[in-house]
Amino acid sequence: MPDSVGSVLPAGVRQWQDGGRLLNTGAGSVFVRSAPGTGAGPTVLLLHGFPSSSYDFRGVVDRLGGRAWLTLDFLGFGLSDKPRPHRYSLLEQADIVQDVVADAGVGPVALLAHDMGTSVATELLARDISGGLPFDLQRAVLTNGSVIIERASLRRSQKILRGPLGPLFARLTNKRGFIRGFAELFSAQHPLSAEEAEAQWALLAREDGQRILHLLCAYLNERVRFAPRWHGAVRDW
Repeated sequence: MPDSVGSVLPAGVRQWQDGGRLLNTGAGSVFVRSAPGTGAGPTVLLLHGFPSSSYDFRGVVDRLGGRAWLTLDFLGFGLSDKPRPHRYSLLEQADIVQDVVADAGVGPVALLAHDMGTSVATELLARDISGGLPFDLQRAVLTNGSVIIERASLRRSQKILRGPLGPLFARLTNKRGFIRGFAELFSAQHPLSAEEAEAQWALLAREDGQRILHLLCAYLNERVRFAPRWHGAVRDW
């Protein structure tokens, strides 16, 4: 898949990119990658977290035992378009997921969501409850989601990005600071490798994506606004 900055991406990211494609949506083009699978069962739909991309799942899909799978980079993330100015919304991301599933033409779906992806997933659950989800969602696994935001352990950077200094913080974000903060998410037993650090920064900084971190982080405000709807979806689905 061609990309104007593909030559500056690390080899592992380019390999992941080359196996996917771009899907045009009303909001912009999103990166999609999939595999048809060799066995029965629902297609595994993988939704990534903040501030990363579907690249996080490259090791997961190799362990799905031949199941069909489908994943994407949310708008504003990874190898997808990063429009600005733009009001990034979890509701819009859920719409995009529906477009991706429809375009792929897959049958029943089993959902695996991580971090921010779990908030998109809870909106999909709410739509399914109301009869508004246009695909057959059979299972859902939510990981590291902190669905109840009052109990979420937000990082200092996320708190700043949500506030009035968010735009300035985003403009000042650089590779060194990002990698230092990202490394804090890893344990001493499984530290962030130099290769992974380079890949994550390259995906974030593609199209100057670090400059819109404050816009992307607005999803946290929606988690407050739509808490009753999404808490109810987790409870009742």
